[in-house]
Amino acid sequence: MNTLQLEGNWQKMKGAAQEQWGKLTDDDIDRIVGKRDKLIGAVKERYGITQQEAEREVNEWSTKYEQ
Repeated sequence: MNTLQLEGNWQKMKGAAQEQWGKLTDDDIDRIVGKRDKLIGAVKERYGITQQEAEREVNEWSTKYEQ
């Protein structure tokens, strides 16, 4: 899923993101607003993982929602 698809579908996908990464707060979800880089940053910060690992997780997660 590309960045535009993520942004366009964020209202539907934000619950799935919170389910996937339970440590993301409501404030995190509100700040992300469908921006891939912000989602990666929030996952990295909340889980204490590397940038590359966060990118891998977000990429794997987002492929579930490709149309």
